[in-house]
Amino acid sequence: MGTYLYSVGQSRSDPVREHEIKIKRSRFIASLAYAATMEEAKACISRIAKAHHRATHNCWAYVVGAQGQVCHASDAGEPAGTAGKPMLNTLKRYEMTCVAAVVTRYYGGVKLGVRGLIEAYGQAVEAAISTAPLVSLVPTVMVRVTLDYPVNDTFLAQARTLGARPVETWYGEQVVHDMAVEVASFPGFNRLLEAFFQQGTILFQVLEDD
Repeated sequence: MGTYLYSVGQSRSDPVREHEIKIKRSRFIASLAYAATMEEAKACISRIAKAHHRATHNCWAYVVGAQGQVCHASDAGEPAGTAGKPMLNTLKRYEMTCVAAVVTRYYGGVKLGVRGLIEAYGQAVEAAISTAPLVSLVPTVMVRVTLDYPVNDTFLAQARTLGARPVETWYGEQVVHDMAVEVASFPGFNRLLEAFFQQGTILFQVLEDD
């Protein structure tokens, strides 16, 4: 695995990535969705399978966890080891996590055999992955910063040089930013926060993960 893993998106609101291939008259529709947890992955799989409830098979695999340490797969009625495992192997080969994959098969009347099924399910997932660039899932720290308007521009300019960026901003009596910074860059950003804090111009709070 690389330093960072990849996914098809960064939040559950990202659209499902879908691609269809045809092999010997069978249709294989691969659907990939962002899923941060095992529960989200299972919900994605159920939703996609329900949308294709008339299909011959809805085989699936998922990988979740910061290091892709949690994974599972199912052949969903195909011969053992011919669907879920090659799908999972493809996700791992692309160093992916936070992803749920479903390959829907509409049988076309021609049997593919064990080797043919393994290749078909793996190819379907790979084809869907290849339709667009993957998203790097970089570990970040979220910090809520409350500051006065006169120092806002100066603070943001210095923060950006350290790789910190506002994710969401509120304007009221003061400016409030929820800012994201890569874990590796956080010590430098924290020093900047402390410097402004000592000047009495900002307050800040490191936000815990939900």
